[in-house]
Amino acid sequence: MKYLLVLLLAGFTSGAQIQKEQLNLMPWPQSIVLNDGSFTLTRNFKVNITGNPNPRIFGGVTRFLRRLDGRTGIFFEQGFIAKLNEVPTAELQINCTKSGKIALYEDESYHLDISQNKITINATSDLGALHGLETLLQLVQNNGTSFYFPNSQISDFPRFTWRGLMIDAARHFQPVDVIKRNIDALAAMKMNVFHWHLVDDQGWRIETKKHPKLIELASDGLYYTQEEIKNIVKYADERGILIVPEIDVPGHGSAILTAYPEIGSKVITLTGGTSEKNIQGTAIATYGIERNAGIFSPTLDPSNPKTYQLLSELFDEVCPLFPGSYFHIGGDENEGKDWDANPKIQEFKKKNKLANNHELQTYFTMQLVPMLKKHGKQLMGWEEILTKNMSKEAIIHSWRGPNEGVIAGQSLVDAVKKGYKTVLSNGYYIDLMYPVESHYMNDPMPKGADLSAEEKARILGGEATMWTELATPTTIDSRVWPRTAAIAERLWSAETVTDVANMRKRLDVVSFRLEELGLTHIRNKAVILRNIANNQSIKPLSEFSNVCEPLKGYKRNKGGTEYQMYSPFTLFADACTPDAKDALAFDDAVNQYLTNKSTENKAKVAAYLNKWIAVNKSLKELSANAPLVQPILPLAKKLNDVSEQLLLVLDNKSALKADDLKKLVEECDSKDHADVELAVYKSLKKLI
Repeated sequence: MKYLLVLLLAGFTSGAQIQKEQLNLMPWPQSIVLNDGSFTLTRNFKVNITGNPNPRIFGGVTRFLRRLDGRTGIFFEQGFIAKLNEVPTAELQINCTKSGKIALYEDESYHLDISQNKITINATSDLGALHGLETLLQLVQNNGTSFYFPNSQISDFPRFTWRGLMIDAARHFQPVDVIKRNIDALAAMKMNVFHWHLVDDQGWRIETKKHPKLIELASDGLYYTQEEIKNIVKYADERGILIVPEIDVPGHGSAILTAYPEIGSKVITLTGGTSEKNIQGTAIATYGIERNAGIFSPTLDPSNPKTYQLLSELFDEVCPLFPGSYFHIGGDENEGKDWDANPKIQEFKKKNKLANNHELQTYFTMQLVPMLKKHGKQLMGWEEILTKNMSKEAIIHSWRGPNEGVIAGQSLVDAVKKGYKTVLSNGYYIDLMYPVESHYMNDPMPKGADLSAEEKARILGGEATMWTELATPTTIDSRVWPRTAAIAERLWSAETVTDVANMRKRLDVVSFRLEELGLTHIRNKAVILRNIANNQSIKPLSEFSNVCEPLKGYKRNKGGTEYQMYSPFTLFADACTPDAKDALAFDDAVNQYLTNKSTENKAKVAAYLNKWIAVNKSLKELSANAPLVQPILPLAKKLNDVSEQLLLVLDNKSALKADDLKKLVEECDSKDHADVELAVYKSLKKLI
């Protein structure tokens, strides 16, 4: 009988052959072949490492074992991996030919082979092996009694060499634990660049021992010590992540100029009696840390030798903290107002035969090239640095698109045609709160562009961009994840991997799995909703948040005046995210009903409408002892009213005129309540 049970169990495990469509791999591998059978996990599961890898592989394998053990609860006998060829008989054999470098163009490929009794990962470098371990974790399957890996062969490598995420720590300071957990998530999604935006109008975030005024006057006490930076760099290195720091100059200069106003471009004009006297050079303008979002005038003075002296000294102190080969100097959104109003700077332009501010900024940027080169750094900047005289060694970071009145991807094409390497961020601005599909279908390789093979090779890849004017440590994970996982797939996987429905299915599982790394994108929603509900039931708020999304495209921060950097970000909009769960499901239900108006499909639509009527009632009751619920009540009422009428429409009992019904639906397109919008508006519109 025992033998029969073992046979039955083995048959159940391997007989229910899993299909590719059931796998939740992200990024999707370049090649995957599923075979019959499976590898069943037991307590005896062990890992062995051979070859010539970087020591980071030991920590990577140990973390892999702990995550796998935490997920399965098996209590593996193997604890920590400390040396090569420690367990020659281990079921998982990892072989790496060489030690991987944290740099671009490194070989990150791997080959994963799973059979019934053995798993092998072969990789040129340990970086590839780490990617293979992440894929293996995503392959874990289970039945009612055990966990297993499906027998398979995977050959994989990235499509682009630059697969990054930028986090802005200047607007809202992001503590060390926030940075580290996001680095862990980058590694899990096979991304390899963390772009750390450390200086902007709202703060200087780097401890500078030789220039303490920057942290004393321009950080609000919120900055990373040099030891913390070194620790984060080491943490990233151990996970195969390159860190690219950014100090934004010459614009976005409020914080720097708060500490060193003498290198600012602003002219001091005093009015006395009937005459005005310009006393530039004898008086110094005052600056302050910016508290709002937006674009501001404070700009470094490119005609002042002290500007370059200070920057050179800062680079001398900051560059050694970051061993990577790239340094981002910003260079964006310099309006040039203070330059235009400064006679001394205008005279400097004439003397140096600089036709306009663009050429003046190029002059400024070119002074930074040798300062960075001295430390083995290659200069990178936002696309505004691209001019005819810019060094060909500079990397152009393409960010503008239709929102800025520019053709999407145009700056990227211009850059590669002029001989520059480039990275795309236009279309990957995750702080804009756009749906995941818009990012997923945005490719760094521009469609229809006439590019040679050499020009295409200059497109390094892309970078998700998370500005934090509207994101705090409590909410930032929910703005970055899970959408960045879809961007990771666009940057890693084959160009033909574009099935949005399949991506969404996999993303649901990947999002949940990212929690094991400490990400708070799911759990902190309840934290915010409990505050709004005044510790009453959060169910109605949660239900309503599933059809609401934050206003998109910076509409929430109208004119940069509503929200300061110290404003509360604990409101309903902060709990909502793009791709509202029920909105997507409701749209599917509506489409099914319009295709086939069966009783069953009609009931699916009606169930949502009835739920929203009940939610409106519950929210009104909740608001009696929760003032923070009040702002969303008008929007809930609009959804309630249209839901009541659409239920009558579904039953052919509506007495409402078509125009009145249309008006009710149009009111659901409101952007005037609680900084959110109803994500079901377009689906409701389909029903009429």
